[in-house]
Amino acid sequence: MKYLVCALLLSSAARAFADPAAEPRPLTLDSKVALGTVLGRIDHLAVDVTRQRLYVAELGNNSVAVVDLKERRLLRRLPGFRQPQGIAYEPSTDTVYVTNAGDGSVRILHGEDLTSAGTIELGEDADNIRIDMSSNRVLVGYGNGGVAVIDPVRRQKTADIRLQAHPESFQLEPHAGRILANVPQAHEIALLDPATARQTNTWPTNNLRANFPLAIDAERQRVLVMFRHPATLAAYRLRDGVMTQAVPACSDADDLFVDPKRSLIYSSCGEGFVEVFAMRAQGLVRVTRLATAPGARTSLWVPQFDRLYVAVRATQQPAAIWILRPPG
Repeated sequence: MKYLVCALLLSSAARAFADPAAEPRPLTLDSKVALGTVLGRIDHLAVDVTRQRLYVAELGNNSVAVVDLKERRLLRRLPGFRQPQGIAYEPSTDTVYVTNAGDGSVRILHGEDLTSAGTIELGEDADNIRIDMSSNRVLVGYGNGGVAVIDPVRRQKTADIRLQAHPESFQLEPHAGRILANVPQAHEIALLDPATARQTNTWPTNNLRANFPLAIDAERQRVLVMFRHPATLAAYRLRDGVMTQAVPACSDADDLFVDPKRSLIYSSCGEGFVEVFAMRAQGLVRVTRLATAPGARTSLWVPQFDRLYVAVRATQQPAAIWILRPPG
């Protein structure tokens, strides 16, 4: 399998970098929203579509920024968090969830005025968070190997799904209900059944390491994973976990999204780029990379607004949210 992965990388490289100059530019910078004085790393983002608010986990600043997307300005900053990492908006209860690496807590805020609605203590390193709308639950990766299942009505943890190590990005398989989770320290992609709160299968990553972002391409029934060592975008068949392609990619990626409308894939990388791949009959083809800034590795694709929002930490310029617009 090790040699198969190497062969896939070598054979795919020419297709992945075929002729980006011949492609129309699939992303352009629409505008920037200044975040003011923000120190250190910025982590994940979430959106309240109805209120047109973007929530930004300012990990290094121990704060959450609230951006008005309609006016494209910073609305307010919420202090007092402990290294916030993940953030999500749960519409059925109108609440915002913020996970904290510093104390392992999940802070809950009322959506209207963003006042406290409670805290759930998970112990350590509360990280990525997902809203399972179909089953009315909130899922949080945390600690040395677990996904907590939270009831958003009672605002209580109801179950734990144990893993071999700390989970990074995880996604819910549409209609099937399975969770697919990157577990980089265990060199695997874990398949979880939230109904039984158990891990049911494992896809080894072999000689690819540091699998952080993960996305599901439901239309093509495959899983897309970005690895950091070596920097690679890999595609797996959803039905059996067989890797079908692996192509070179930008390094230090932390978010990955599928745009089914345009058959594009967007990835934000700490190397200082947003990279765009097209999904073609012959496989994945990189069509462009747009320069951002070192450390700008988190982003959020919002199909309702048809925009990619990229968190750009302060370097030579103040921190900002870059709003990128696809064609058409």
